[in-house]
Amino acid sequence: MPQVMARLQLSRSAVYDLLRSGQLASITLGRARRIPAHALTDFIRTRMEQEAA
Repeated sequence: MPQVMARLQLSRSAVYDLLRSGQLASITLGRARRIPAHALTDFIRTRMEQEAA
């Protein structure tokens, strides 16, 4: 989570809001939630495409 927060320059609660809304994909391993690198890259690419349109 700290790496995602730093990369997106968002707070912890903002990242969790993205996860809850389904905008950012994650996987759960036991009690830990992990965000795969490709999910973060896809999220950023999608947002950039939306802003360019």
